[in-house]
Amino acid sequence: MELKTDYKNSEVGVIPKDWEVTTFDMIADKNKKWSITGGPFGSNLKVSDYTLNGVQIVQLQNIGDGKFIDDSQIYTSEEKANELLSCNIYPNEIIISKMGDPVARACFIPDKAKRFLMASDGIRLVVNEKEFSKKFIHDYINSIYFRKRAFENSRGSTRLRIGLPELKSLLVIKPKLSEQTAIANALSDADELISSLEKLILKKRNIKQGAIQKLLQPKEGWETKTLKELAKYRRGSFPQPYGLDKWYDDTNGYPFVQVYDVDDNFRLKSETKRRISKEAQDMSVYIEKGSVIITLQGSIGRIAITQYDAYVDRTLLFFESFIVPFDKFFFMLSIFRLFELEKEKAPGGIIKTITKEALSSFKISYPKIEEQAEIATILFDMEAEIKALEAKLEKYRNVKLGMMQNLLTGKIRLV
Repeated sequence: MELKTDYKNSEVGVIPKDWEVTTFDMIADKNKKWSITGGPFGSNLKVSDYTLNGVQIVQLQNIGDGKFIDDSQIYTSEEKANELLSCNIYPNEIIISKMGDPVARACFIPDKAKRFLMASDGIRLVVNEKEFSKKFIHDYINSIYFRKRAFENSRGSTRLRIGLPELKSLLVIKPKLSEQTAIANALSDADELISSLEKLILKKRNIKQGAIQKLLQPKEGWETKTLKELAKYRRGSFPQPYGLDKWYDDTNGYPFVQVYDVDDNFRLKSETKRRISKEAQDMSVYIEKGSVIITLQGSIGRIAITQYDAYVDRTLLFFESFIVPFDKFFFMLSIFRLFELEKEKAPGGIIKTITKEALSSFKISYPKIEEQAEIATILFDMEAEIKALEAKLEKYRNVKLGMMQNLLTGKIRLV
């Protein structure tokens, strides 16, 4: 294909003629100390240095793909943070992950504190804002173009890792600052749409959670029975010896549902992680579409109505039939509510487990089938609204991806 006259071939592909290519190291502000540096060696920041409050440590799990994730918070003392001053990082600076998934993802540090301390797998980047737009660089790091080069320069078999020297040597595009700013502003508009929708979905989920607690609270006239009095159920299985590759056929096999195939939204993921061979099917437990299943190990208490026929792992329990009339959705939500109340009591350390026998003693309160259906309809409609918003969110994310593909290659110019 003939190259347009205002474009050129470069080390990073076809780009506009007036764009430059430079190394990642040149993005950093050389007038600031430690403007591109990694976190401390593991021996310099140990568990014994953790405190209940003080300076928050930015861990690998806090570094999201374009978003700071604040679910996990650990701290160290002001003294320790001072001792590791070269590893301090400050609000609105960029932090990059040395490890996947994915490797070299980046986010901005939030402004909720004056400073933070990086853990060993973080890299601080202070952008030279005289030549680069900070938001443009943040978006470019998280683009498929930069990530591909980071992936190719990473090491590791089970989990990829990129070192600071390798990161510094990676090539990046350098449009004029005015165009960087225009690109960053356009992508920021998309980010705002996505963020507002994410917040709305979270709000709707919280409202639904409150509705579940209120509507399923036992009322006058409801009956209460143990689970074994209400339904017949059994665990899944897996042919022995467990886990041998010969049982898997991920290309032509049948869906094989395991704990991580059950998501947090009362349904299975659209595709299972593994599929099993015909030989394994003959020795496994089969369930039909529309079955109610519960996870018994690890992330216990996840529950779903299956959207497809499948075989099930022994860490799952499924319901074969109901002894009393039950609306499936009402039943599923009742079980979910019980697990929310009981799962902290489940035995096990990191990997929690609940037995079929323990589950049998769970007590469920329920009204007549007509009222069950009314309650289920209210909650189902709320879930349907959330699903529609999630579909809209996915559409917005795809729009942003398309924008990045056009703007970060110069196919569409904004200045």
